This record gives sequence, structure tokens and C-alpha cells, in this order.
Amino acid sequence: MPTAMPTSSRPPSQVGVSLARQLLLWLLLPQLVLWMGGSIATYRLASGYVNQAIDASLLQASRALARQLKPIGTGLLIDFPRAAQDILEADPSDRLLYTVSSPPGQFILGNQSLPTPPVDAPLAINEPYFFDGSMPHKAGQNAHAEPLRIVALRLALGQDDGTPQTTLLVQVAKSRASREELAQRILVDMLLPMSVLVLLMTVIVWAGIRAGLAPLKRLTQQVEGRAASDLRPVQLASAPRELVSLASALNSLLGAAQDNVATQKRFIGDAAHQLRTPLAGLKSQTEIALQSTTDPELHARLERVHQSATRSAHLVNQLLTLARAEPESAMAQNRQRFDLQRMARQLTAEMVPRALRQHADLGMDDSHDPDSAEAAPVWVTGNELLVREALTNVIDNALHYAGESAQVTVRVSAAAPWARLEVTDNGPGIDPADRSRVMERFVRATDTGNGCGLGLAIVQEITQRHAGRVHLSSAQPHGLHVTLELPLTS
Repeated sequence: MPTAMPTSSRPPSQVGVSLARQLLLWLLLPQLVLWMGGSIATYRLASGYVNQAIDASLLQASRALARQLKPIGTGLLIDFPRAAQDILEADPSDRLLYTVSSPPGQFILGNQSLPTPPVDAPLAINEPYFFDGSMPHKAGQNAHAEPLRIVALRLALGQDDGTPQTTLLVQVAKSRASREELAQRILVDMLLPMSVLVLLMTVIVWAGIRAGLAPLKRLTQQVEGRAASDLRPVQLASAPRELVSLASALNSLLGAAQDNVATQKRFIGDAAHQLRTPLAGLKSQTEIALQSTTDPELHARLERVHQSATRSAHLVNQLLTLARAEPESAMAQNRQRFDLQRMARQLTAEMVPRALRQHADLGMDDSHDPDSAEAAPVWVTGNELLVREALTNVIDNALHYAGESAQVTVRVSAAAPWARLEVTDNGPGIDPADRSRVMERFVRATDTGNGCGLGLAIVQEITQRHAGRVHLSSAQPHGLHVTLELPLTS
């Protein structure tokens, strides 16, 4: 019988990522890309502004230094007091380096290690030229090249008549480390509020996703929290249009399932009435004919007809029982709390006359607290008629296949979370290799008797419909031990 596969047993490939996680991922990825792009753009913009500020300060310092160079006759007056030099070199971490030279490379003043402009640099008179360079720097035992930002200013110093006397090259440099540090500080100051905004937006987006998927969660709770017999339409007070369409389709499916259950119930009732009555009449007529006939040949034929009618009636009863135990029909069965101990005791007593006709010993194990008048009740919840039918089939199988003078014992016990119903016989039992097969429909482990192979299939079907389980094991010294476990109800 095809049954719905539970969610926990589905292959992992069928379980996808949650919708909320997908929405959050697709909404946050663009934000992350924009945040990274904004960070890069911000860093470049900050570096550009810092470069402009540093270049302006370097140009100002180079022009100030150039004003201190004055031609006198055939010489050069350098009005650069020691105090001005101390001011330029006051901060070791952000000091200004300078040098004054007379091309083609005659050093005059400043730091002689300062790199010169490239050979192809367009050095026009009084036009600053900015370039990056590096200068060897030694701090303790570690020597490294210090990156610099340098401005080169070419000056022409001449006589009063305008004739050029000499050309000077004034260079002022500043460490690029300070420039990068300033750019990083600007970047951090700008990214901090941007990060807070992204985090706040993430929280808002997540809250929006949860609010948007709340109707779907309510629909899931309605479906998951329902009993199998609850086929009422799903109700959604307020939901998006797409979810309303899903709920409408689900309600249509539930309505169709309800109609199918009703149709199947009517069929079972009609079949029970239409099949049982003729078969019962046929059995009665053959019994009367067997009693009135004296012809041996006719008696043998009537005996075969009677056996066929009996077997057909038994088959019809089992098929109808199996139909009632189907999941679709089990939805409509009434479930209630009942005492499994009491039901087993009554059913065993009802089947004792049949056992006596077969010279079998059928009894109930009455081992209980000696201080109490009877065994403590064992409460379960389910359809009492179906559970009674399952126990009937187990006892019937035991009496049928255990043979003449068999001993069949029924026992009920409770061991949380299960209520156990056990039937033990001392017959030939079932081979361990066949125990899984006999739970299938129309499968028999022996050719003796006139069974149809549905008894244990019905037992398993009913037990599974009650969230229980069936176990077959060997009895000692020989025989079969059948255990039905149903959820125990407090």
C-alpha cells in the first residue's frame, strides 16, 4: 500500500534552503557589494583629498624655502636660520625633508639623500612638479626604504638686467606614511557609520522577511498541528495573494480527500451488507444440506462447497477490515481512550469456546499485584474496534497454525512509553527468514490450513495506523511470540 513518506525520511537532496535564508541572502549580497564598492571609492576619494592637501603644503613650503634664496653679485645668500630648520624637523614621524641644488646636481643645502626628479620630468621655471620616491632609512638594526611625496620647484636667479645667472632646484618631501595614515583615518571615520547603517538595514530586512513570511508559518502550523482525521478547510485571516492561492488549492485537495473518505466509507458499508449476507446464507444452506444428505459423493462435494463459503466469508471479513485500516479510512475512524487490559481479557474469554473445540488451551496471563483484585488498567488511545480486530487476528493465527492441543497465552503489560500486547503459542512458529515476508499481503509461511495470508498484514496495518509496531520472535522451547506495541496514554 503506498503511503506518504515522512519528512524525516526524505533524501537530503529534496530538502532545500529555507525561503527566509534565501531572501536574506539575496537582499544582503547587493548591500555587501555596495558597501565594499563604497569603501573602495571612499578610500580613493580620501586619498585624493589628502594628496591635494599634502601637495598644497609641500608647494607652500617649497615657495617659502625659495624666498630665502637671494642672489648677491656673483654669489647666493641663503637666509635660512637654524630656528626654521628646527621647525621643519620638529616632528620625527611627520617631518619635512628639503634640499637645494644647482643643476646639474651640485648640492647646496638640506638632505643630500633626497631623490632627484626623473630625467624626463618637465621641470619648467616656477612650475611645481610632484612625484613619488623613496629614501633609504635606518632605524636601529632595520634598514628600509621610506616612501616619500616630493615637490620639485625650479628657480631661475639672475642679475638686475634680467640676464640669468644660475638655476636652482628646490625640493621639499614628506613621508607618504602620514598621508596613508590620514586617508585610513578618514576611511574609518566614514565606514563606521556606513557599517552601522548596513547592520541596521540588515536587522530591518530580517524583521521584514519574518513579517512577510509570518502567514506562511501560520499556514504550516495549521497543517502540521492537525490530526489525520481533520479535513476542515485551512483558514487564513490575512495573507498575501500568492499564499491565498496556495491555501485555496490546499482546501480543494482537503475537500477532495474528504469526499473520497466518505465514498470509501459508503462502499465499505455497502460491500459488508452485500457480501456478508449471501455468504452467510450459502454457509447455512450447505450446513443444512450436509445434515440431510446420505450420499457420500454428494456429501463430499457439499463439504468442499461449505469450506469454500467459509473461506470466502473469512476473506471478505479480512478485506473489509483491511480497508477500514487504510490511512484514508482510518482518518474517519473514531478514536478514544480505552483499557487494553480489559479489552484483551474480554476477547480472550470470547474465544475460549473455539479453543476448546480445537482442544487448545487459551488463557490470559493474570500475573499482577497480588494485593489488587485485578490487573491495573493499561490505557491507550485509538480505535477500539480496529485494535480488537488486530488482537483477534493474532489469536486466530495462533489457534489456527499451532495445531491440536496447542497452548496460547495472552499477556498485556505497560513499560513507558509503550503498552505491550503479547500472544505466545507453542506451535511450529515461523522461520526467521520468513518473518518480514509474512507481514505482506497474501503471503503465507506454510501450506497448511486454509488461510488467505492477510491476518498479520491486517495486524501490522492497524498497529502502524496507531503509531505502534509489531515484532515477531521465537517462543521457548518452540512456537511464536507476537508483540504489539501501542503508545501508552496516561
